[in-house]
Amino acid sequence: MTIEFRILRAGDEHVLDSVADGVFDNPVDGALTAEFLRDPRHHLCVGIEDGVVVGFASGVHYVHPDKPPQLWINEVAVAPSHLRRGIATNAVAALLAEARKLGCTEAWVLTDEDNTAARGLYRSVGGVETAHLMVSFQLESNEPS
Repeated sequence: MTIEFRILRAGDEHVLDSVADGVFDNPVDGALTAEFLRDPRHHLCVGIEDGVVVGFASGVHYVHPDKPPQLWINEVAVAPSHLRRGIATNAVAALLAEARKLGCTEAWVLTDEDNTAARGLYRSVGGVETAHLMVSFQLESNEPS
């Protein structure tokens, strides 16, 4: 089967009605999908095989007072059944092409040092590794509702 790669836009919410197991961390929520796709700074490239989303790359482009637009790659995932078929590579490449169209001068991503698959993916599309540190903050309320 041929895999089609698309950047989703507002109005494309229905594309995420059919997603292969293991692509997203959680079930896709229609309201969150609509909110994501309506925001022009959010970007989602999906790989679709026979009407089913089998992989994706997502990112956000932003500006800062001292920097031109940049793309932050948020997440890349592929269904376990479709690994090693170039889906992540093509999805990230399409996301980077979209960033270029938007005038982004740089794209960046964080990954774990021991995530050799991700590091290889990013190198394969032109990424250059630098020293990095990831700090994560959980912002969920601990107060009872």
